[in-house]
Amino acid sequence: MQNTLDPLRVLFRRAVQRDEVAVNPMKDLELRRKRGKRDRIASPAEAAALLAALPDEDRALWATAFYAGLRRGELRALRWSDVDLASTTIRVAREWDDVEGELNEAKSEAGTRTVPILDELARGLRAHLLRTGRRGDALVFGRTDSAPFMPSTVRAHALAAWKRANETGAELLAPISLHEGRHTCASAFIAAGANPKVIQKIMGHADIGMTFNQYGHLFPDDLAAAAQRANEWIAARIAAETT
Repeated sequence: MQNTLDPLRVLFRRAVQRDEVAVNPMKDLELRRKRGKRDRIASPAEAAALLAALPDEDRALWATAFYAGLRRGELRALRWSDVDLASTTIRVAREWDDVEGELNEAKSEAGTRTVPILDELARGLRAHLLRTGRRGDALVFGRTDSAPFMPSTVRAHALAAWKRANETGAELLAPISLHEGRHTCASAFIAAGANPKVIQKIMGHADIGMTFNQYGHLFPDDLAAAAQRANEWIAARIAAETT
């Protein structure tokens, strides 16, 4: 169903932009969430091991999924002009569509966003910059400056690398997808105690409900711990305001 609807989403989005139709019937259409096993999430140590096993030329791409949460289309369209290593931010403002090619717009208004570059990612991007020598509007992870990477090729390289690592290493590495790398990013921010609204912005969700629907099961739900934190905060504020 998803594969059938995705082309229709693109067609109607473009038709609205061109004033060919007044209403996009695909807007806000949601499918029933699949039952069963949730998408895989790698722990920080596991993510680091998965990255270490990858070829040098692919490591920064996967690190950007793990630590910045970009979607696959956003990774394909990312240009060095979008990456500010000095201010440690990435500006997400475009995506690469399988049908239409590069779109100078994100999936939604919320998709246009600025995300932080974490330390683990900054090291990988700097090494990638030196390795490729690309600058300006060149694609960060493209096959060339202007041709995006092929997801099937990147996937094949990663699976082969993890298979080699499993044949020689002491610990087994379970394969992961780029999209699951995005989930891994969200889980890291949640575990670190980030504000849900901040996580919503980083992930490019249109509303907070999408964030909770996707990742609500990861947020801590220990009532006693929540009450303890609230008690400590209230007591500290009372003490500060009465002294």
